[in-house]
Amino acid sequence: MSQSPASLVGLDAIRRAAERIRPVARRTPLLDAPFASGASGHSTADDRPSGRLWLKAESLQHVGAFKLRGAYNFLSAQDPSALSDGVVTYSSGNHAQAVAWSAREFGVPATVVMPTDAPPVKRAATLAYGARVEEAGTTTVERKARAEAILAEEGGVMVPPFDHPEIIAGQGTAGLEIHEQLAEERARRVNARPEVGPLALVLVPIGGGGLIAGVSAAIRALSPGTRIVGVEPEGAPKMRRSLDVGFPITLEQVDSIADGLKPVRPGDLTFAHVQENVDDVVLVDDESIRRAVVWCYGQRLVVEPSGAATVAALLSGRVPMAAEGETCAVLSGGNLDPALFRAWLGGER
Repeated sequence: MSQSPASLVGLDAIRRAAERIRPVARRTPLLDAPFASGASGHSTADDRPSGRLWLKAESLQHVGAFKLRGAYNFLSAQDPSALSDGVVTYSSGNHAQAVAWSAREFGVPATVVMPTDAPPVKRAATLAYGARVEEAGTTTVERKARAEAILAEEGGVMVPPFDHPEIIAGQGTAGLEIHEQLAEERARRVNARPEVGPLALVLVPIGGGGLIAGVSAAIRALSPGTRIVGVEPEGAPKMRRSLDVGFPITLEQVDSIADGLKPVRPGDLTFAHVQENVDDVVLVDDESIRRAVVWCYGQRLVVEPSGAATVAALLSGRVPMAAEGETCAVLSGGNLDPALFRAWLGGER
């Protein structure tokens, strides 16, 4: 079902979300990084093009991902009495951790359905935050069905992973921060060279679309001239293909090292936000994502494949850096399997 612009999440809702999450969420740093498009994975200050790259390090958020913003905002918006039976959700990992962490903060039980192939580091963290974990299949369809069955049997509140206004508004607070932090940098460096220019380009990874829906809503309202580009893996192009046909579609299969970007279908509401606010959605291959993870480590940042997809788009030249003004890449998460990381640093595939 198509959504009218009036039904989309607006700046006021994002600002309300920012107030709700302010006591608990980190205001993650916006980091200035030397960068050259098409680099081999290493760069120096001498490589810096005329534009400049900023990294919004959501990898440093509580639970290691932006998902905390939406999950905590969603729970904050509920009637407390509705949460007494606990919360239920389904997730490949980062939303699972965010719901478990937020439920603990609210003092309510959480049940999370995860795929059988969920990264061990994400499953362990979800359990450590106090959630009960069940496993179901390898796709969003399978784990959603199991979560809905648990909800019917046991009661509680379902916390959607991406397709809900309060989830989108919470994720949009990252976009609000990008705008505010760049303005602060501009004021701080007023007498420095080069000066901080306008925000020309923002890149956001796409899983189900909650992050890009919220960030694009905030940026489009605050900086109408900014180009907004979403990034998906070649093996999970659900938003790109949906845009091509004009409505949300379901992929028959997905395959990517970026586990957080592997939903088989975008949300109806997130799709509508992308249609309205996003300039383009591009695809990157897994090898580019691997190189981006290693490049981020060179910036002293541990970033998981899903979070590094935006850098992959820049490194591969799939998206050129803005020639003038500032470029920002959102690093959506940092929950990277240590063994996999060591292998990649050692040149293994």
